[in-house]
Amino acid sequence: MKKRSSPKTSRRKGARLGQHFLTGTWAAAKLAACIEVAPGETILEIGPGKGALTRELLKYGPVVAIEKDGALQETLEQTLGDDLAHGTLRLIFEDIRNFSPEKIELTNYVVAANIPYYITGEIIRQFLTARIQPRAMALLVQKEVAERIIARDAKESLLSLSVKVYGTPKVVAKVSKGNFSPPPSVDSSIILIGNISRARFANVDENVFFETLRAGFASKRKYLSGNLAKHFGKDVALRALTECGVPEKARAEDVALEAWLHIAKALQRIR
Repeated sequence: MKKRSSPKTSRRKGARLGQHFLTGTWAAAKLAACIEVAPGETILEIGPGKGALTRELLKYGPVVAIEKDGALQETLEQTLGDDLAHGTLRLIFEDIRNFSPEKIELTNYVVAANIPYYITGEIIRQFLTARIQPRAMALLVQKEVAERIIARDAKESLLSLSVKVYGTPKVVAKVSKGNFSPPPSVDSSIILIGNISRARFANVDENVFFETLRAGFASKRKYLSGNLAKHFGKDVALRALTECGVPEKARAEDVALEAWLHIAKALQRIR
């Protein structure tokens, strides 16, 4: 299990391709347990590295591990040979960004991962918006990213709302940089995204919601009304905000998820 950091930290001696292997086994155990794998579910692991997290995940169910670095194949096969032989573990050497659950007919699954810092948002989005979504995701990410996702400072962001519209995020534990070798430059956190579904899009078009969200956060210096007006037109934007009871001078970061859904639904109808 490894951490891929920013280009700056990846240049540290011993960090091949930006890899930071997890040495804190308590963190691997904590992440594996928090998913609460249900009977019949498969665990999809992103980036098993040297297998620290994989060993913990195998205590809870069958694992399909996707690893980009082919140089780790021999290590993983030696470390986890018994599980490979018994069929409880399957290793696939591929870039996770080119992978989809449909490739291996995976329909009932959860995701566990120590996500590379530089593709955190991309990977989260990939699985939350997948045609076949996981039930839950337990991820080891940069601490600041985890705090943005849960909006710890009560300020929403494009990232936090994009996650919350599909599931319920919570921080499970902080994992300090000393739990990796070599250590990255920042601390990490385990974040759990549970109850993943498209239930919130029963009455709102998914594409319209994200179009509204992106337009609303287009410029932090402007009020939400101004951002939406630039994209949808002033009259349409003000009418939608009025219908939804959102003040004209509200900032995008101060508007809660339910209000965003109402705004998107109004824009969908009147524009």
